[in-house]
Amino acid sequence: MFEFEHEREELLKNIEDLFSRKQYAALRDLLLPLEAADIAFLFDDLDERVPVLFRLLPKELAAEVFVELESDQQELLMQGFSNSELREVLEELYLDDTVDIVEEMPANVVRRILSQCDPDMRKSINEILKYPEDSTGSIMTTEFVDLKANMTVEDALKRIRRTGPDKETINMCFVMDQQRHLIGVLSIRTLLLAEDDDIIGDIMETNLVSVSTLDDRETTALALSKYDFLALPVVDKENRLVGIVTVDDAIDVLEEETTEDIELMAAMLPSDKPYLRTGIFETWKARTPWLLVLMLSATFTGIILTHFEGALMSCAILTSFVPMLSGTGGNSGTQASTAIIRALSLNEVRFSDCLRVLWKELRVSIACGVCLAAANFVKMMLVDRMLLNNPDVTPMVALVVCMTLVCTVICAKLVGCSLPILAQKIGFDPAVMASPFISTIVDALSLLIYFRLASSILGI
Repeated sequence: MFEFEHEREELLKNIEDLFSRKQYAALRDLLLPLEAADIAFLFDDLDERVPVLFRLLPKELAAEVFVELESDQQELLMQGFSNSELREVLEELYLDDTVDIVEEMPANVVRRILSQCDPDMRKSINEILKYPEDSTGSIMTTEFVDLKANMTVEDALKRIRRTGPDKETINMCFVMDQQRHLIGVLSIRTLLLAEDDDIIGDIMETNLVSVSTLDDRETTALALSKYDFLALPVVDKENRLVGIVTVDDAIDVLEEETTEDIELMAAMLPSDKPYLRTGIFETWKARTPWLLVLMLSATFTGIILTHFEGALMSCAILTSFVPMLSGTGGNSGTQASTAIIRALSLNEVRFSDCLRVLWKELRVSIACGVCLAAANFVKMMLVDRMLLNNPDVTPMVALVVCMTLVCTVICAKLVGCSLPILAQKIGFDPAVMASPFISTIVDALSLLIYFRLASSILGI
């Protein structure tokens, strides 16, 4: 991939040159050695040339490239396909990829796709589309190798050779009884190393890990990562095997969920489009609501400053340390919230661990706060008072600032670690309780602490 990145510009120049000279055979030879994902990456910069280049590819490679394209490029290609061309592409796609495409397309394109599918595929697509968007059922495929426990290894290998080309994967095979209940699983490695007359029921693995169709898809993706499986069986409420989730689907899910969390942590509404393909209006619409909420919530900070306006006038030097206190509080809260959001996403922390998390963060925050306060006291005395010759920075002012710093760090870390856990408990995405939201709360708390301490110690 890294080598391809360096060669990309040169490849694009060669494609443009060959295209302008209508050297289509040479264009085909140039594209054939490339991976499908790399060809799709090249298509991002080829725009109106994409339909012609796509038709130059062999049928199987074209289908692989089609899956890798963005939804708007897929729609553009399908609008130019004849019915026979569309049918050929659909025949080469795996069911879960077809479902993903159907979910992204407008209604008129969906009707055309379904009209070109055979009845069995149409039925399977409709069944998967019935599952909730974030469920395991929505990302599973029904194209898997199923075996019977009374088969011999020789019979199983014959079945795999006969049906394998149409399956998502043959690396893992799933054993079912007559009622399609999942009773075992075995790898192709196990089959190849077994004797021809061995019985499947004797060599299969019966210590099963499976997921339900209604399980959260992110949970399923994490399970694949945890157990290092290539595929995970999906069962219904009666433990009947209805599909599998493969590792490539899990990677896509984790990428989407991580992207969504990052956007939420940055106070943006999630988007499923790449940055450069997202329009200005869409970007504005995704960012403005949160900015409005945070702007309005920040008015509490202004109210606090107004309330203590008299104290600020009598000791103006206090104002110069407000940005430092707010910034340190926001950074401390962000550290704690980021660590907890990651732990929640990896199932390392649950709501029942809340007290343990608070106790740990309390001790960490005291240590951090004291360390920062000590460094700040030295800085205020040496730099602000002596080097900058600012007589208003007295030891008592420094004491107020440093005590506020300790209290702010403690509050920030406790708020930062608790809010994501509480958000998950009541059904919100923990990432919502991230940097901007926590910073707004901590700003208000730090100012309240600051001026209360100043009033008590300095008598203002």
